Amino acid sequence: MDRKKLVLLLGALIIAIGTAFAARSIFAGGAAPDAEAAVPTGPRVLVAKRALTAGTIITADALGFQPWPKELVQDAYFIDGEADMNKLLGTVVRYPITAGEPVTQGSLVAPGDRGFLAAALGPGMRAVTVPVSAQSGVAGFVFPGDRVDVVLTQQVEGACDDCTLKTAETVLRNLRVLATDQTTEKTTDENGKTVVEQFSTVTLEVTPKIAEKIAVAQTIGTISLVLRSIADSQSELEKAVAAGDIQIPAGATPEEEEKMLKAAMARPLDKGTTFVTGGDVSRFQRSTVPPKTRQQETQVAAAQSAPRASGGGGAAAPVYTGPSVRVTRGKETTDTPVSAKANAGAVLSGQSSGVRRAGQTVPAAGMTVIN
Repeated sequence: MDRKKLVLLLGALIIAIGTAFAARSIFAGGAAPDAEAAVPTGPRVLVAKRALTAGTIITADALGFQPWPKELVQDAYFIDGEADMNKLLGTVVRYPITAGEPVTQGSLVAPGDRGFLAAALGPGMRAVTVPVSAQSGVAGFVFPGDRVDVVLTQQVEGACDDCTLKTAETVLRNLRVLATDQTTEKTTDENGKTVVEQFSTVTLEVTPKIAEKIAVAQTIGTISLVLRSIADSQSELEKAVAAGDIQIPAGATPEEEEKMLKAAMARPLDKGTTFVTGGDVSRFQRSTVPPKTRQQETQVAAAQSAPRASGGGGAAAPVYTGPSVRVTRGKETTDTPVSAKANAGAVLSGQSSGVRRAGQTVPAAGMTVIN
C-alpha cells in the first residue's frame, strides 16, 4: 500500500471517530433530566390511611400524619404538634373519607357529642334500648363495643293451673352494644383501668326487623344478655361461608373480599336459635306444653262465636258452659246452672231433670223423676 492511500485511510478513520463522538454528545445532551418527586415542605396534617365509611370507629391504624403543601392547609385540618391523636381514638366518622384525604374536625364526632349515636350506626341499622338488671346484664361486664346474645325466658301456661312450661330461648345473636345507660364509652379510673359499673339499660345496634322482635319479646317474658367471645365472630363467619350464606364474587379483589367478610362478621343474626325447657334442667319439670282439654276448646269456641251485646259494639255477653240441671214442669223445660261440686245424686222432689256436661244431656244418677 502506497503512502497516499495510507494517509487517506487514517484521515477517514479520524473523521469517523469524530463523527461518532459528536453524535453521542448530541443525543446525551437532548435526554430529559431526571424527574424528582415534589415533596411538600408544609406542615404535617392528619389524613386517612384507608377509605373510611360513615360510622367507622377511629382506631390507631386508620389515621396518620403526612406533609401537606402550606398554601393548601385549612383551619379545619388536624396539624401535627397541635392535635392530640389519643383524643381522636374512639371517635366516629360522620361523612365518608377517601384514602389520603385530610381529616377535618367536622368529619369526626366524639362520644357524648350530639349525633354520636346516629353516626355510630351502620347503614340500614337501628338503635334499640332494653332494660336489664344486674343478673340479666352480666353484672355490669358489658361495655360499648362488645357483642351479646339475647335470651328470652318465659312461662307457657297449659290446660290446668299447675301445667306450666318453663323455657329459655336464644332469640338473637351477635348484637353490638352501642351504649350502657347514657354512656357510649368505657369508664376508666386514674390508672387507666376499666371501671365496672351497674346500669339499667343497654342500647343495641339491630336491623329494623330485629328491633320489632325485641319489642315483642319484652311483652312475652324476661330478656337477658349473654356476653359473646371475640373468637365467636370468626367461627360464625366460617359456618356461614361453609353453609353458602355468604357469596363472594369470583372477580372480587382482596380488599373487596375482606370488606364483605368484615360486614358478615358484624351482621346481627336471628336464625338458628336454640332453646331449653324445664325438663332439660330438672326431671320434675315439663318438657312440652300440655294440650287443652275438650271442654276448654269448647269454651274458647263459644266465647269467640258469642253475639255481642246490644247497644252497638258492646262486649260479648258471657256464656255459661259449666254443669247445669234441666228441669221440666209439664211442657216447660228450663236449664238451671249448678256448682261444679254439686252432688249429681241430689234428689229433686216433684221434678224431672238431668245433668248436662259439655253440651250433652245425661240422666242424673240417683235423681227421682215424678210426673
